[in-house]
Amino acid sequence: QFANQSTSVGLVKAPPQSRTPKKIDMVAIGSSTGGPNALQTVLSAIPGDFPVPIVITQHMPPVFTKQLASRLDHLSSITVLEAEDGMPVLPGQAIIAQGNYHLTLVRRNHEVLVELNSESAQNSCRPAVDVMFRSVANLYGANTLAVVLTGMGQDGKLGSELVHSVGGQILAQDQASCVVWGMPRAVAESGVADA
Repeated sequence: QFANQSTSVGLVKAPPQSRTPKKIDMVAIGSSTGGPNALQTVLSAIPGDFPVPIVITQHMPPVFTKQLASRLDHLSSITVLEAEDGMPVLPGQAIIAQGNYHLTLVRRNHEVLVELNSESAQNSCRPAVDVMFRSVANLYGANTLAVVLTGMGQDGKLGSELVHSVGGQILAQDQASCVVWGMPRAVAESGVADA
């Protein structure tokens, strides 16, 4: 209602539309520069009986993602694992994409399984947050919560826009707490972040 009102300091932006929160069946987190510490803060605060699965794409080369998963598993109440092709996605666990592989999800019978692929990099990244977010949005639709943490560039923006378009929710880390406010800024400025 305020979008077309102008003031002496310029156009007043419309307030975000309030959307009714949906039931969340999947949490997808993307991060890059500064991400390991941000992930530690987030995952260590999640209770062990967390009722939904979490998938994570952290821009990181091979070997380091396994070390990150091991470290986060030690510091968290939930189980944190490095992704393996064909592994089931279960409540109370977080799965981190392997370095150099995109993480996608597929539903087979009544299970959701991890699929890893080495298709071309997106946003100069493999794994890419956009690839994972698209996959999650396609499977979980409005029951998706996408979270974009600290990182350089715009990976996660297009995937967040898709999550938003199917009715899912998006959180973007604030500038004050980011090491690099690139990825969350791109999402925030696109207008799709719920908070």
